[in-house]
Amino acid sequence: MQKVIQQIKEKKGTLLDVRSQMEFEENHIQGAINIPLDTIESQIKTIAELPKPIVIYCLSGGRSGIATSVLQQNGITETYNGGGIFTLNNIINNN
Repeated sequence: MQKVIQQIKEKKGTLLDVRSQMEFEENHIQGAINIPLDTIESQIKTIAELPKPIVIYCLSGGRSGIATSVLQQNGITETYNGGGIFTLNNIINNN
């Protein structure tokens, strides 16, 4: 995962926030894009075209885990559950 985080820091991948649009507007990790969990399946083609790796996060890691599974089941293999926003933000900014 350290290599994946380094790629994200170098802007060679995608940070995907699967929280609601309202949650995203209140607070998100700089550079992240927002595709709420309830729209993931309808956005598979769009997500497949995003730069890899894709690190997915939400508030605590639950929704991002579901999104990671859905994407992997649809052939988007370079996806990782980044867990919760605050933990992931600390990892990105302190490593």
